[in-house]
Amino acid sequence: MSEPKSPTPTPGDTYKGWLFKWTNYIKGYQRRWFVLSNGLLSYYRTQAEMGHTCRGTINLATANIAVEDSCNFVISNGGAQTYHLKASSEVERQRWITALELAKAKAVQMQAESDDSGDDFPAVSPNSGQGGDCRNTEIQSTLRTLNSKVEDLATCNDLIVKHGSALQRSLSELEGLRVAVDMGEKVKQVTERATLFRITSNAMINACRDFLSMAQSHSKRWQKALQTEREQRIRLEETLEQLAKQHNHLERAFRGATVLPPSFSNPALGNKGGVSGKADASDEDDDNEFFDAMEEPAEFITVPADPKYHRRSGSNISGISSETGTDDQLVNFDELSLASNPESPQPLELEPVRQRRTRIPDKPNYYLNLWSIMKNCIGKELSKIPMPVNFNEPLSMLQRLSEDLEYYELLDKAAKSHSSLEQMCYVAAFTVSSYSTTVHRTGKPFNPLLGETFELDRHRECGYRSLCEQVSHHPPAAAHHAFSEKGWTLRQEITLASKFRGKYLSIMPLGSIQCIFEKSNNHYSWKKVTTTVHNIIVGKLWIDQSGEIDVVNHKTGDRCHLKFAPYSYFSRDVPRKVTGVVTDKDGKAHYVLSGTWDEKMEFSKIMQSSKGENGTEGKQRTVYQTLKAKEIWRKNPLPEGAENMYYFSSLALTLNEPEEGVAPTDSRRRPDQRLMEEGHWDEANAEKQRLEEKQRSTRREREREAVKAASSPEEGRTTESEFVFSMGLIFFFCFVCIYLIFLSDVVSIHLLSIFVCLGVSCLSFFLPPLLS
Repeated sequence: MSEPKSPTPTPGDTYKGWLFKWTNYIKGYQRRWFVLSNGLLSYYRTQAEMGHTCRGTINLATANIAVEDSCNFVISNGGAQTYHLKASSEVERQRWITALELAKAKAVQMQAESDDSGDDFPAVSPNSGQGGDCRNTEIQSTLRTLNSKVEDLATCNDLIVKHGSALQRSLSELEGLRVAVDMGEKVKQVTERATLFRITSNAMINACRDFLSMAQSHSKRWQKALQTEREQRIRLEETLEQLAKQHNHLERAFRGATVLPPSFSNPALGNKGGVSGKADASDEDDDNEFFDAMEEPAEFITVPADPKYHRRSGSNISGISSETGTDDQLVNFDELSLASNPESPQPLELEPVRQRRTRIPDKPNYYLNLWSIMKNCIGKELSKIPMPVNFNEPLSMLQRLSEDLEYYELLDKAAKSHSSLEQMCYVAAFTVSSYSTTVHRTGKPFNPLLGETFELDRHRECGYRSLCEQVSHHPPAAAHHAFSEKGWTLRQEITLASKFRGKYLSIMPLGSIQCIFEKSNNHYSWKKVTTTVHNIIVGKLWIDQSGEIDVVNHKTGDRCHLKFAPYSYFSRDVPRKVTGVVTDKDGKAHYVLSGTWDEKMEFSKIMQSSKGENGTEGKQRTVYQTLKAKEIWRKNPLPEGAENMYYFSSLALTLNEPEEGVAPTDSRRRPDQRLMEEGHWDEANAEKQRLEEKQRSTRREREREAVKAASSPEEGRTTESEFVFSMGLIFFFCFVCIYLIFLSDVVSIHLLSIFVCLGVSCLSFFLPPLLS
């Protein structure tokens, strides 16, 4: 029997492959994709369905596995579910049987130990620091992994004993056979059991190898971590000793000063008087009192510089030591003695960073007849349609633009990159990360009013500030500017063109995004892809991103071409897939990016490229040989209860949080948006309609004023034809009057008086326009 080509399944690993499943007497066996993971056997029609549609799942902990013939086997859990399966070959069937038995044994063992599984490892101490929590979590995870490997070894040992006994019995029966007819059947049975034994033995060997390598690697890491902890403890003891001496000198300086600021007053020292003689006489007692106070060293130590605290002006003495420039540098006594002078600048203190909110009121459940609203919207511009807040989420479009900065760390890392090509990878990952929040966010943001602004100040927490403004009403356009102290600036001007097509809604962002890095002076630009909202009328709303993005470095000529693959039911690719290639100015590829816009992105360095087979459209494909892929971005998990809070991320929950000192035009001050967030949707609809109608009337008045201003310079000005006609009429009257004067009879005199009156009337009517 030939050796199986695919890798032997190991305990606890996910095992996947194609099998034929019996459906009915008409269709017979149909090819399905099966996935074995965590004691559950699931199947799908295609590999592409793994992300969204599972056709069936059976729990192996309570299932029975029976072999029918060389390729067929049956899995049943007592009558409720029964899968009749067929493999492509006998070897493939043996491989699946072994994987199923391993998974079943482990599932039974985990189910038996589920009641007391929480007592295996101690919980993390709540008083430990952030770094300690990470190390404890890592150690506990490693211990759980090692314990899992030990359980896998025990399971493999049981299976080896089982299959070894069966193989031994078959060999004994084979020796006792005399008839040649039965020999073939027994040889086949022995061969099958020998295959099972070999596969199980290989699994045992692999599990032992994994356990040994993991134990060796983590043993070195733990020894290194232990040595680091010892060194840190020694440095901490030395720092405490130096700080104790400095505090002693500070007490002497404060008692000896003539003027003591109230901010440095100490009740313990006030009882001893302010005379320098008594202060010198009690130096020894002061030292003892200080070292007694060292039971709580956290009040005085500022060397760790916890990121939750930042330097602010105040009167805390420990804040002075953090102002010296570096965390390890100590304060000079001569500099600290100036603190006793009231004319000297006030020292700095440590102030906690503001705690942002982590919850908003739950979304109420309001019924809305979609068709009654949408049937009049087909083919119209979405921004010109009055929509109720039932379609919205309690955020403005300006706040959604600021939400693109949720993964600002990618730009921080890009600013530190020395290679422009590597920097391009981080910028490309940042462009993809801006879509990660849209996978569940089917709500429409509020259309900003003209002149509305939104300021996101995260300078203390994250090092950046952002400002958005609505600069146009029709067409709606917004400008966004963000800058960071880490050395990058982001600008974007966005105009949305949206069309409702009945079944789906397409949103086409117009405008470009610019990103500039100060250190390298690299200037990047790109545009956004099209967002499509499906199942507007019937079904569950879902969002897809499709299109292509070209991220261009205008300084070096580097380019990254990103392709967002549209979702297709017939495609076997991973849903929401994104691929990209980073090339230099000569078109040579250096990095390959791959992943999904709703989960993670990875990048790989290209070592060699070659031309492959022709693709579906007749184009020749390029084959890249790359190094192992590295993860460059992963989506942050949603907060607990996000499904009841519009699927907001942790950053989105804080965007509409009321803050003092914001501009009167800030989005946080919109009453309709605030009412919707608090759950008062009827009042929010009325307020939204009032604000929009007020904006429309203001726009109409502004348009009338513009038309009036454009036409006012032409009013009262005579045209060329009017001027010629007036001058001709005047010459005619003058000619008639001169002719009547020459006649000099009675009738002529009467006619002359009549023409003079008519001429004066005509001059009074035509002369002012002519003069203008």
